[in-house]
Amino acid sequence: MILDLVFVVAGLVMLLAAGEMLVRGAVGLAARLGVPSLLIGLTIVAFGTSAPELVVSIQAVLVNDNGIAIGNIIGSNIANILLVLGLPAILTPITLQLPGLRRHTVVMIVATLAFMYVVYGRGVLDTPAGIAMVAGIVIYVIATAVAAMRGDSPEKDLIESEVLGELGDTEHPPSPFKVGLLIVLGLIGLPIGATLLVNAGASLAESFGVREELIGLTIVAFGTSLPELATVLAAARKGEADVACGNIVGSNIFNILFVGGAMGLFGTTAFEPATKAYDVPVMAVCAAILAIMVFGHMRITRAIGAIFLAAYVSYIVIIGAGASPAIAG
Repeated sequence: MILDLVFVVAGLVMLLAAGEMLVRGAVGLAARLGVPSLLIGLTIVAFGTSAPELVVSIQAVLVNDNGIAIGNIIGSNIANILLVLGLPAILTPITLQLPGLRRHTVVMIVATLAFMYVVYGRGVLDTPAGIAMVAGIVIYVIATAVAAMRGDSPEKDLIESEVLGELGDTEHPPSPFKVGLLIVLGLIGLPIGATLLVNAGASLAESFGVREELIGLTIVAFGTSLPELATVLAAARKGEADVACGNIVGSNIFNILFVGGAMGLFGTTAFEPATKAYDVPVMAVCAAILAIMVFGHMRITRAIGAIFLAAYVSYIVIIGAGASPAIAG
């Protein structure tokens, strides 16, 4: 059991480090090829930052540990709202008035409803559902690119700013050797980290006698949400948490459509009774609460941030305390 925990931590560290290297290397390569920073932000940065969740989910499906993959998607979306927005709000209130945030929030709600249809309507995440989800993320990226490249879109500068944050300076990209090294290390590290994490996570679930989803909902989801948490905390210290909030909404969209779609393309996943009864409803409620706050011109105050954080801790404690083979049906 101790060895499994060590492998889980090692897998998470390798995943996050490899994902960061892959994004930086790909951004550097695109900058050297003269790709506009706006397009880099809408494609490489957006897809690359979802690489850890994507590789973990694909690896889990390939070795038939689907519960970890589903738990990762649902748990990451819950953590992004309750933890990643709640904790920084305790430091400084978040206004939720980022340009274009409403439009992206609508997409997040639509993606959440589509996922709920797959869970409750179809009962399985299979190839047709996967194709539909991947088509959805492609349409979303293209529509966002078209809107941003019109020139009058307020999101253009924000996306380019995100790219500058990932690379440091698109005017002076890294050397070809460094770019190649980052990409190679990222491509090697991601599958190794995912294999360690999935295998150790499945073994850990078996040792504790709990459903695999629990590992995905807690350890894996928390770990893969750490980059988002670090980003928003850093932005909060600078008084710019509002900008980082847009990344959270985008991350939730990618988790469902991109990661979930890839799962469907690589295999078929059925949903456990506990996932339907507890986890998906919590994810949907979190998305609904955030949408209400965005459209209601509300702020995530320090008090609300504390409530979010307490709700996240309570959720983890409840599903942990209720974990047993019987829950998984």
